[in-house]
Amino acid sequence: MTTSPHTVSDLMTHTAVAVGSRASYKDIVRLLDEWKVSALPVLAGEGRVIGVVSEADLLPKEENRPDETSAPGDRPFADASKAEALYAEQLMSSPAVTVHADATVAEAARIMARRQVKRLPVVDSGGLLQGIISRADLLKVFLRSDEDIADETLAVLGGLPAAADMAVHVDDGVVTLGGSLSDRALVPLIARAVRAVEGVVDIRLDLLGHREDPPAG
Repeated sequence: MTTSPHTVSDLMTHTAVAVGSRASYKDIVRLLDEWKVSALPVLAGEGRVIGVVSEADLLPKEENRPDETSAPGDRPFADASKAEALYAEQLMSSPAVTVHADATVAEAARIMARRQVKRLPVVDSGGLLQGIISRADLLKVFLRSDEDIADETLAVLGGLPAAADMAVHVDDGVVTLGGSLSDRALVPLIARAVRAVEGVVDIRLDLLGHREDPPAG
């Protein structure tokens, strides 16, 4: 059985492109285009992450460019300091939003959602860059085969005596649990345990011929 990736280190890109604090505006744009990424970690010293420079940090220079629709004396549309910035240390967002390699995949996903970022530098306890984890990397858990998901689901149910004899069928990541269950009050507990299996898209119950969707959560 292929084990489920549980931490950021299982999915992250270990070779991460980054820039120094004195990287020029044009060098940053060039690297973003070359590596097809939307943001780069900014490093100081021996590789400590001090910030992140993204496409959003670079756009003020273009947004504030005069054109036929602007008039002398118009207020800048965007952050004037970033519009005038020349180097990564002036452009970057700091402190950087980061994650540790031993964080769970779910934790990384929550950080991205809450902070509205697409990529997270992965750092060690000293703040040194270890890699990069992106939204696309997190979605790789849904590439797991149905067989792997079924095997892990059976292992999870084996740890719940009341559910140990339930049948498991997986189709395109949707897990159907069949058989009998003596105490229906255990359904939320079982559903939560199965949803924790990475790659599960949804859960269905088929208990003694009665099909239902378990409660979310």
